[in-house]
Amino acid sequence: MLKQFNSITKELLEERKAAQEICRLFNKSPSKGNLKRIRELFLECGEGVIIEAGFHCDYGNQITIGDRTFININCTVLDAPIDEGAITIGSDCLIGPNVQILTVSHALSPALRLNKENFAAPITIGNNVWIGAGAIVLAGITIGDNSVIGAGSVVTKDVTANTVVVGNPAQKIRDI
Repeated sequence: MLKQFNSITKELLEERKAAQEICRLFNKSPSKGNLKRIRELFLECGEGVIIEAGFHCDYGNQITIGDRTFININCTVLDAPIDEGAITIGSDCLIGPNVQILTVSHALSPALRLNKENFAAPITIGNNVWIGAGAIVLAGITIGDNSVIGAGSVVTKDVTANTVVVGNPAQKIRDI
């Protein structure tokens, strides 16, 4: 279920600006110190997590990452400042380059979009999941343990554990 929130309040604009500055510094110089600042944005970040340069998030405080997860270059993670905008990434995941994980959406109705309201629904990515390059994971999705999301896929529905999905929209092609 998508929950509505207003992302253009003064408070939220300031929170995003602060998180984006931390991301900007990290992307300019992905040193251990700047990685530490990124990790401190998160609600929780496990041991041995590697994040490559080009990482972007809106707030960071609704992101949880398990141990030994690898996030490749140019990953965009749009979390929301409400519980419904949480992103949970399990342990031992591989997130390919240019992946987008997006809890935030907007109204379909043109009249409602004029209000500039956002909607959010949580994303949960299980353990040992591989998300291929350029994949997009949309709001409200759960990806089960050990699954593989093919490069360039757009995940619009939940993915059961131990499956491979590919395409736009992503479709199951086999069990693992």
